Amino acid sequence: MIQVCLNGPRGAGDSAAVPMSPAAMAESAAAAVAAGAAEVHVHPKTPCGLDTLSARVLAPVLTAIRDAVDVPVGVTTGAWAEPDPECRAQRVRSWTVLPDHASVNWHERGAEEVAAALLERGVGVEAGIWSGTDAARRFLASPLAPRVTRVLAEVTDPDPATASATARALLDELGSAHGVPVLLHGEDGGAWPVARLAIRLGLDTRIGLEDTLFLPDGRPARSNAELVEALRRLRLPEGA
Repeated sequence: MIQVCLNGPRGAGDSAAVPMSPAAMAESAAAAVAAGAAEVHVHPKTPCGLDTLSARVLAPVLTAIRDAVDVPVGVTTGAWAEPDPECRAQRVRSWTVLPDHASVNWHERGAEEVAAALLERGVGVEAGIWSGTDAARRFLASPLAPRVTRVLAEVTDPDPATASATARALLDELGSAHGVPVLLHGEDGGAWPVARLAIRLGLDTRIGLEDTLFLPDGRPARSNAELVEALRRLRLPEGA
């Protein structure tokens, strides 16, 4: 399964291809799904271009994307969008239009409270387990772990020479992950090496302008759809 991550915390200053408005996000999602993405992950933006968990912003984004595609749509609950854990959970409880799932970064303060609020509302939880943090240990000890939709094994190592090894170490930390499905992905320079590893291991993965602005050959990506197409074309060399 390929999930497309449309924008992340990036803005127009990072690339003109990053979709910022609900209409642009919907158009980008439609093209990416047509290219082969089976799910959408999006960061709703304020008019100033900042990530937000506001119900007033979330609703038009989800509505626009769902009018354009018929696949699951997820959002972030990253602490940068709402630093106070209690306020973050309150934001979730205030949503008037619900995503299919939402990512919760398990190393962030208040992760379990936010995950619980999502589950109470019937929203699936993607447990974001970042390399270089204690998230795997905390997740494996959590009573909520068996109830999440999937684990997002997020390799934050941007070095293409070491990202795959970092990914393998993270997967080793997670072990069986309570039998929860794992989606493995990297970011920046590690995005494509980790995507290749995910394919080799038969794991779900994701790609999009949140994770990388570049195609495997180093050219700037013109769209999320172009990144999805590139991921679908990846082939492992003989003997890899």
